[in-house]
Amino acid sequence: MSTVVPVKDRQTVTPDGQSLKPLIHDVVLHRMPLQEDERGELCEIYNPAWGLLAAPLVYVYQSLIRPGKIKGWVMHRSQEDRIFISSGITRWALFDNRPESPTYRMLNDIVLSDRQHSLLIIPRGVFHAVQNIGSTDAIFVNMPTVPYNHADPDKYRLPLANELIPFSFADDGGW
Repeated sequence: MSTVVPVKDRQTVTPDGQSLKPLIHDVVLHRMPLQEDERGELCEIYNPAWGLLAAPLVYVYQSLIRPGKIKGWVMHRSQEDRIFISSGITRWALFDNRPESPTYRMLNDIVLSDRQHSLLIIPRGVFHAVQNIGSTDAIFVNMPTVPYNHADPDKYRLPLANELIPFSFADDGGW
């Protein structure tokens, strides 16, 4: 006779689809609705009027990740990242390494795709890594708050497997 007892699911979203997972302090996840008509569709990437981050747009670049590949861990000391997923399916892992933060040492695991465009704002001091979990190239646009300085990059890196961040991109096989 088995003593395994099924575990009831807990609520993960509100009735209108908003996630109940807490985010790291100062991380913003802004979902973008598509504007569609008979000609096609339009999706805004960033609008200062949203009031999400006061810093002006000063630099923009696009990054591509091949299927199954991972970029990270990286952390910035001078800039925030404003990430917009253009195409593909990505898994973002964030780790709060700011001792003064109310969410110090908190992890976030967020899936973002072109099926529901989103703007992800990652504050300075938060390590982040991204994995393409789709079967095609994934493309994202970054609009950091500080232009890239080729002579003195604001990038602090850790290997994927490290003693600081308790996270692995290895698939756990489901629930």
